[in-house]
Amino acid sequence: MFDNKNIFITGGTGSFGKHFIRRILRDYRPNKVVVFSRDELKQFEMQDEFNLDCMRYLLGDVRDGARLMEATRGVDILIHAAALKQVPAAEFNPMECVKTNVNGAENVIKAALANDVESVVALSTDKAAVPINLYGATKLTSDKLFVAANNIKGDRKTKFSVVRYGNVVGSRGSVVPFFLKLIKNDASYLPITDADMTRFWITLDQGVTFVIKAIQRMHGGEVFIPKIPSVRITDLAKSMAPSLPVDIVGIRPGEKLHEVMCPKDDSHLTLEFSDHFIIKPSFRFNDVDIDYSCTLLGESGVPVSAGFEYNSENNKHFLSIEEIALLNKNISVEGH
Repeated sequence: MFDNKNIFITGGTGSFGKHFIRRILRDYRPNKVVVFSRDELKQFEMQDEFNLDCMRYLLGDVRDGARLMEATRGVDILIHAAALKQVPAAEFNPMECVKTNVNGAENVIKAALANDVESVVALSTDKAAVPINLYGATKLTSDKLFVAANNIKGDRKTKFSVVRYGNVVGSRGSVVPFFLKLIKNDASYLPITDADMTRFWITLDQGVTFVIKAIQRMHGGEVFIPKIPSVRITDLAKSMAPSLPVDIVGIRPGEKLHEVMCPKDDSHLTLEFSDHFIIKPSFRFNDVDIDYSCTLLGESGVPVSAGFEYNSENNKHFLSIEEIALLNKNISVEGH
């Protein structure tokens, strides 16, 4: 799938980009891997680890449509990982979030169509499902743009799909490195926003594996959602610092108590597979009927029941305190 291909990753210096590239270089023989991002220091540092002849580092911003159009020439597979992701920052700087997450998505789509890219997968978030914050709203808009792009491609070969998953353990800006920093600095307590809060939990390795599978599975137009466990934030705190008390500090601006990945209003479009869900598009593309119940890997899915919702509170699989501790022990934390 990736052998002899030209692979392009927006936001490629981020946590996902590094792990994705590490896996691609380990398991495949790509012709070219292009890291596209706006931070020259991160690119410089990244070249220490990823310095093979196939690597390319391009400075640019997804807000710059002309630069994207130029940079994606000859690309076969495009992973769109660039985004502004911090919920409070998005609430206070809404237009900046819109420029990157919405306008940037449109620029990626236009560049992919203009350069006849084969497959495009956009990374999304559980916060895009039934959004209450600006970040989630911009990512839902982005998801809709990528799904609808399949309807404007005409006779081009380009396919667009979306991958949606939950909190990535150990990624920059996530709660695990935040707690680790507090513990390292001998904090007297760990701050918890709400004692009842739950979150979906996925490792970077699992996220990368799921994206690779999505590229292999995709017809175009799907939103792919993995079946992953949930955690209670109080259990996370206990797993990392059993002797420290917690302090309830209140929900931050735009924060949810629980996260959703398959909304009940989309239950009529949702298919369940052995290890994932697919939300089908709500309309046909260019009058072509696509059987989304069978992936290109030959996997079969079935419709969920009416009113089904997949959220972090009603999830059948919760990690225990011991399982969380073991998982944290076995992961690498970005920046630590």
